[in-house]
Amino acid sequence: QQQLLQYLWGHHGNVQPFSDEDASIETLSHCSSFSDTTSVADEGGEASEDTAQEDFQYKLKGFIDSTVDKSAKTRQGALDGLKTAMATRILYEFISERRMTITDSIERCLKKGKGEEQRAAASLACLLCIQLGSGIESEEVFKTLKPIFKNILADGSANIQARQAVATSLGLCTLVAEDDILDVQATMECFENLFTRSYARMDGTCPSINPQTSQLHTNSLLSWALLLTICTPNQLKDILCKHLPKLPRLLESEDVNMRIAAGETIALLFELARDVDSFDDWDALCDKLNALATDCNKHRAKTDKRKQRSVFRDILKAVEEGDFQSEAIRFGTERMTIDSWVRKRTYDAFREFVGSGMNYHLQANEFIRDVFELGPPMLVDSATMKAMKISRFERHLHNSAAFKARTKARSKFRDKRVDVGEF
Repeated sequence: QQQLLQYLWGHHGNVQPFSDEDASIETLSHCSSFSDTTSVADEGGEASEDTAQEDFQYKLKGFIDSTVDKSAKTRQGALDGLKTAMATRILYEFISERRMTITDSIERCLKKGKGEEQRAAASLACLLCIQLGSGIESEEVFKTLKPIFKNILADGSANIQARQAVATSLGLCTLVAEDDILDVQATMECFENLFTRSYARMDGTCPSINPQTSQLHTNSLLSWALLLTICTPNQLKDILCKHLPKLPRLLESEDVNMRIAAGETIALLFELARDVDSFDDWDALCDKLNALATDCNKHRAKTDKRKQRSVFRDILKAVEEGDFQSEAIRFGTERMTIDSWVRKRTYDAFREFVGSGMNYHLQANEFIRDVFELGPPMLVDSATMKAMKISRFERHLHNSAAFKARTKARSKFRDKRVDVGEF
């Protein structure tokens, strides 16, 4: 059983398959279920698992080979297959041995591919760095890809979808694999060159920007905000002086996603710089945030207004009171609290790439656990897994009882209100 736990949790390629929808404790329990009855795995079972693993690795090798196929459709499928595998499994050993081959494929697809292929390649670069973690291996990968990322990002004639994807990938790859804080600052300046083009003019009018370009600027702003979380205090002080007076201009954008990204970035800046001198335009900023938190403009879509109001209520609290609406993330037998704008921005950045595999990576990926200060992966045996599981019928009974108790409590409360009124 000890070998099995190492097999499941170790920092190796030999890990049980996880689909996009199966990054949960139930999946892990299912994958280890063949050891439930005995402490020593059945020889036939081990052979079957080894065969399945060999088949899986054979498929991965096929994907890697297909990334250089003549057919764009085949290359796209291979990139997507590798992305899914890396988002939902720990493949460190397998990938580490082939990291430069995969990097060469990503480089080729970024340079010669079009649109969706470049987009997939940029995402795969991020997942590769997440798998390798922070260190020499990911630094080698990023050193090769960073110049290509920056060229695509700065090239106004490049495919806009590719530029959008690169804006997001460059931010996270820099967080994971950049080893020089001055290079981090240089990358942040690349992002600044883009999102500042969405600033409202001094007379209050907004520049005319199409939705695709606005999305590029939004992605650049979010990556810039992510890198704020690793800046030195001196860098932060310079950034505050330069950008905090101007960032509120992005709140005038016609794009709801840009308005929200700008608001969250402002909240993040205030959280990082609580000890700096008071902000000159404090009252004007709070008035603007309050207006967005209670927005009733008829020309805006209802869904946009609802989404915006909810977020800006939290942002206004952050700026006025230094408050943050905490959120608990449960994964397996553990839980993590998102209790700051820094942690939220970091969590959202990783989740964008691993998707529904985020819970699995929080359980098993040593690098991501280190980022969120979760300690080494926990070893949970199958008996504990089974004890934690609850049948659908039991869950239904529990929910019914809770609903009944809640109804009774509300009825009593209503009766009391009636009594008070009649008195």
